[in-house]
Amino acid sequence: MRHALATAAFATLAMCAAPAFAHAFLKTAIPAVGSSLPQAPAAVTITFTEGVEPLFSTITVKDAAGGQVDDGHVHAAGDDTRLAIGLKTLSAGIYTVAWHATSTDAHKTSGKFNFTIKP
Repeated sequence: MRHALATAAFATLAMCAAPAFAHAFLKTAIPAVGSSLPQAPAAVTITFTEGVEPLFSTITVKDAAGGQVDDGHVHAAGDDTRLAIGLKTLSAGIYTVAWHATSTDAHKTSGKFNFTIKP
């Protein structure tokens, strides 16, 4: 009996805790996090661990001086786990990508990473 109660309690806690982990985190990015590229990409594409709402999510790309170098148009890129933003013409240097994602279940996450374009 005690074992059955403990099992039921654990199962209940596990079900209650599961939604707390339902957040869209960065899974992969193109260009890759921390990458060093021989030429500038035309866009940044981020794949998240779960679906995101494009209207409530953002990606910005800035150069080392803090100037915005993206085209300002975040859009879905395939399924609901991928967002992309176009880039202006980039020269050699370090770029910072900042993202804010609202998952399809309304949880919010954010992060940032760098990539480098070689001279």
